[in-house]
Amino acid sequence: MHAFPRSASRRPRRCAVTATALAVVGLGVSPMSTATAIADASPAGRPSQVQSMPAGLDKAPGGLYLFQYTYRNHLKIGGGNFTLGGKVYVVVKFNSGQIRYQGTVTAKTNSGVPGGAVYLETNISSPCAPGNNGYARAYDHSTETWSPRLPVAICVRID
Repeated sequence: MHAFPRSASRRPRRCAVTATALAVVGLGVSPMSTATAIADASPAGRPSQVQSMPAGLDKAPGGLYLFQYTYRNHLKIGGGNFTLGGKVYVVVKFNSGQIRYQGTVTAKTNSGVPGGAVYLETNISSPCAPGNNGYARAYDHSTETWSPRLPVAICVRID
């Protein structure tokens, strides 16, 4: 049996189709629209017509969201889908409801975050021992909407 070498002209098209498929999966577009876009592609691998973006891609599904990370040995809370230029109240509480940290920030643009992005550095030491003994939430004053709870570890001194 003889193996035939692949032609160089197929490689760029396959990469373009793969990149398109990955981008569509990342954006949450249905597989049927992906198949239609690929089927409508011209022989050069480019779409024959420009399709408009589906409505709602500027917002993440499910509304407001938060995430956490450590920066300068402190717990930092970030989030997205807030009202651009609006005030956002961020609170970190123990599971008992006791407030450990609170602050207000303004939602700003960030290319990697849909809607308005917020970032707040707390005075809570991080990283902590494993186990989430608290949570963070954010309140968008413009839409009067709370984000879902984000479980967080709040460091507590044991003396």
